[in-house]
Amino acid sequence: MERYSLEFTKSVRKDLKKIGKRDASRILKAIDRLEANPCPASCKKLTDRELYRIRVGNYRVVYEIFDRRLVIMIVKVGDRRDVYR
Repeated sequence: MERYSLEFTKSVRKDLKKIGKRDASRILKAIDRLEANPCPASCKKLTDRELYRIRVGNYRVVYEIFDRRLVIMIVKVGDRRDVYR
């Protein structure tokens, strides 16, 4: 299986800066694991478009998979209470 490449929106970069270093590190490790397996057993497909989400503690990572280009676009990262708004 080929590895996917990761792309981040500008808002995700800002969101990660607002999160504490320890939690941000855990989130980035989880995102890195998506390169090898974009749909792990713990991911959940969202009803909107072709979006998926993974849980990292109290945080959620929302992403979109582009299979033709082998790209995973990280769309949003945030606390579970706020990420879906």
